[in-house]
Amino acid sequence: MGVLRGGLSAILVSSCLVLGGLGSASVQAKGPESVASLAAVLSPAVVNIGTSRRVGGGVGVPFPEVPEGSPLEDFFDESNPNNGLGDEQMQQARSLGSGFIIGADGTIVTNNHVIEGADEIEVYLTDGTRLPATIIGTDDKTDLAVLKVEAGRDLPFVEFGDSDSAVVGDWVMAIGNPFGLGGSVTLGIVSARNRDIQSGPYDQFIQTDASINQGNSGGPLFDMNGKVVGINTAIIARGGSSLGIGFAVPVNLAKPVLDQLTEFGETRRGWLGVGIQEVSEDIRDSLGLSTTAGALVIDVTKGGPSENVIVSGDIILEFDSQPIARMRDLPRVVAGTAVGKAVPVKVLRDGKEVELDITLGRLEVGEKLVANRGQMPVEDAPREEPDPAPLALGDLVGFDVAALDEGRRAEFGISPEADGVLVTDVKRGSDADLKGFIPGLIVTEVNQRRIATVDELTQLIDEAKEAGRPAVLFRVQDPAGASRFIAIRLS
Repeated sequence: MGVLRGGLSAILVSSCLVLGGLGSASVQAKGPESVASLAAVLSPAVVNIGTSRRVGGGVGVPFPEVPEGSPLEDFFDESNPNNGLGDEQMQQARSLGSGFIIGADGTIVTNNHVIEGADEIEVYLTDGTRLPATIIGTDDKTDLAVLKVEAGRDLPFVEFGDSDSAVVGDWVMAIGNPFGLGGSVTLGIVSARNRDIQSGPYDQFIQTDASINQGNSGGPLFDMNGKVVGINTAIIARGGSSLGIGFAVPVNLAKPVLDQLTEFGETRRGWLGVGIQEVSEDIRDSLGLSTTAGALVIDVTKGGPSENVIVSGDIILEFDSQPIARMRDLPRVVAGTAVGKAVPVKVLRDGKEVELDITLGRLEVGEKLVANRGQMPVEDAPREEPDPAPLALGDLVGFDVAALDEGRRAEFGISPEADGVLVTDVKRGSDADLKGFIPGLIVTEVNQRRIATVDELTQLIDEAKEAGRPAVLFRVQDPAGASRFIAIRLS
């Protein structure tokens, strides 16, 4: 034992010597100052939110079942404690979450998923007061909701800060209701910015290592000035427990949504009326571009703001003087622009930059237009029958094609209105195979030029090969009418 203690002492002495060598500043360093006073001021404005809803089909008591027709069937039926409850028995499901007050009048912000489907919502203040809440407005795209309570008095509230000022390494504090335990305070740092976790079209989360668990949803993320910089929304978890990474909606993204929900009870987002996809490295190479910046337009919505202005194949480089560095930047900046505003849009078309002016529509109206489009009658116009002879291209682009004829349209369920050439076979393991080419797709464009015949397709592929292009850009359409661009590397 003496040897072990002596060895430990020697280690400690050596450690002290090393620390001493680092200078007095290192020896005197300590953790962050207490946030007790800040938490005491902010906590009264953070609330717990309880919801309840009626659901059908109670769990009942586990009880064995016997085969139909068994001589014991009547006995078991009479003894079953669940007998007579039926599938329609209603049970009450409850859940808990967090929120925070943003106005003395009782306006509260939380997550949409905290109150979604609730029949009753109650808000619990830190002084024990319990108040019924009404929903002012919700938005499932950003997972935000605004509630209102009537307390008969002014309530403590918090203010929004500037989420753009919260940089990686800054201290942040979360207050909420984890696991229904009531007001809890956790401290951490901003560990990343602009996270896209594929939860919605406008993902731009603040990532933090401040402990966030089930029940923290809808609660505030504060900076050290006591301003709200995020709304805690999601976690990476296993078994319901946080793994140390949480995500908050930045308030600079949330504020316009919350303002609209408060004023109108709904969102009123700008709408450009285009379908887009990323400019991948292969697409960049196929078009001879120097960068992957921008958003590639797949299609333009009929009746939308961009009809007859933007065309399929355009690459949107700027919107309202804001550069579009990545495809996912465009939906966010468009949605944050006022409905009816005329905005300049810069696109790359046929290798040249073109300036356009577009007056934005309203996204919510556009979504209904797109949803109803499939119910609109389509004229069945007669078409000239193309040459049905197939052509093997497998060794060059990894897939074979054939002209569309009545038999192939019937085989793959392709409408008479669809133009292009049909993908008939895909070479296993080819670039086309790996990127999602399958028999039944229709190739409608090659390197942003419309095609209607096999000869046109092969000619454009040959031109790309002779020009030394490493890849060819195809626009393909599935039998349902959905389009996308796919760049295939030439073998």
